[in-house]
Amino acid sequence: MEDTSLRQYIELYRSQRETLDAFSPEAVRRLRPGALAALEALGRFPRKGDEGYERTSIEDIFAPDFGVNLQRVCFEADLADTFRCDVPKVSTLLAVILNDIYRPTANLETQLPEGVTLCTFTEAARRCPDVLHRCLGSVADVDSDAATALNTLLLQDGVLLHVDRGVKLDKPLQLVSIFNAPLPMLAIRRLLIVMEADSEARVLLCDHSRDKGFQYVSSQVVEAVVGEDAVLDVYEIDESDAGTSRVSRFYARQQHRSRLTVNGTTLSGGVVRNDYVIDVDGDRCDTRLAGMVTGIGSHKSDNSTLVRHHGSHCHSEQLFKYVLSDYAAGAFEGLIEVDEGAVGTEAYQSNRNLLASAGARMHTRPQLLIYCDDVKCSHGATTGQLDERALFYMRSRGIPEGEARLMLMQAFMADVIDTISLEGLRDRLRHLVERRLCGSDAICGDCGLRK
Repeated sequence: MEDTSLRQYIELYRSQRETLDAFSPEAVRRLRPGALAALEALGRFPRKGDEGYERTSIEDIFAPDFGVNLQRVCFEADLADTFRCDVPKVSTLLAVILNDIYRPTANLETQLPEGVTLCTFTEAARRCPDVLHRCLGSVADVDSDAATALNTLLLQDGVLLHVDRGVKLDKPLQLVSIFNAPLPMLAIRRLLIVMEADSEARVLLCDHSRDKGFQYVSSQVVEAVVGEDAVLDVYEIDESDAGTSRVSRFYARQQHRSRLTVNGTTLSGGVVRNDYVIDVDGDRCDTRLAGMVTGIGSHKSDNSTLVRHHGSHCHSEQLFKYVLSDYAAGAFEGLIEVDEGAVGTEAYQSNRNLLASAGARMHTRPQLLIYCDDVKCSHGATTGQLDERALFYMRSRGIPEGEARLMLMQAFMADVIDTISLEGLRDRLRHLVERRLCGSDAICGDCGLRK
C-alpha cells in the first residue's frame, strides 16, 4: 500500500481494534472485515482526476492527522444554550449529535408516536436487533467507495430511525449535528433510516460548527430503506464554518410505489462533497432529488448523483443550482441509469449555475445511460452570469443595482426551495440564502449559534 492518508487510518484501526469494538454493537463489528478488505484493495483515497470530472480530492480532505474520538468522550454542552433554533412555524422533534455522539433532547422519547424508534445502534441492538441486522450496511457501497469503507471501518455507533408499517410521523424529525470539540477532529457519523411499508416521515438534517479556529472533518453515511408505498422526505442544510470539511454519502433503495424526496442545501462550509446514490428497485416509484449551493470566498462544493432505475413506470427528477462568487468553486456530476427492463421510465436531470464573479469556477457533467427504448429522459446544464437585460430593466425602474442583483439571484434559487414541503423551512431557507447572497455569514436569528 502507498504511503497515503489512508494508511494512517488502517494503522489506527489495527492498533485500536479492541477499543473500537468495545463501543460497538455486533451489527457494526460484523461490517469491519469487509470494509478493511475493500480499503486494502483500493489502496488509497481518490485524488483529483481519479473520479469523473473535476471532483475534489478525498485524499487531500483526509490527509491531516485529525483526532478520532475512540473513547466516545462527550464534550459536554448545554443543548438549550448550544442550539436554541427551531424552524419558524414548524414544530419539530429535535435530537442532537455532538461531534459524533447522539444526544436526544429531554422529552423526545415521550413525544415520538407509537411505532417510531429513534435511538443509537447500541440501543437498537436491544430494542429491534432484527431491523439493525437486516438493514445496516445493506444499501451503502463499501466495496468500491473508499469514503464509505472508511466510515464503516471506524464506525462505533450511529443513529437508527425506524418507522413501523402504516405509521405516519406527523411532526418532522430534526437531527442537528454540531462540532463543539476544542481540538481538530474527524467525526464518524452514520444514520440508518428504515421506512416500513405504507409509512411516512420527514427528516431535517442540519450541520453546524460551534467553535471557530479548529479544523473538523465530517465523515457521514446515510442509508435509507424505503418500503412499499412509503413516503420519505429528507432535507439537509449545511451551515458549517469555513474550517469544516464534509464528506457525505446518501444511499437509498426504493420499493414498489414508494416516494422519496431529498433536498441538500450547502449554505456555508469549507470543502464539501455530497454524493447521492439511489436505487429505484420497485415499480411506479417517484424520486425527487434537488440541491443548491451558495459559495463565497474560497468555498468548494461538489455534488454527485447516481439514480439507477430498475423498476418499471417510475419517475425521477433532479435539479441542482449553484450561485458562486469570489473564488468559490463548484462541481456537479449526475448520472441516470435506466435498465433494460425499466419500461415506462421518466427521468429528468438539470444543473444550472450562476457565476457572480470573474474568479468563480464551475464544472458540470450530466449523463444518461439508457438500455431501454420505452422511456422519456433528458438532461442538461447551463453556466452563466446574471441576465443583463433583466438587470437593466430593473434598474430602469429605479431599483438599485445591488438590490436588483440580489432579487435575480433569489429568483434563480426559488424552484429548488419550492421542492421543500415544509412552509416554515422554505421561509427560513429564503432568509438564509438572502444573507449568503449578500456576502454575510449564515447566522441563525433565533439562537446564539454563529457560523
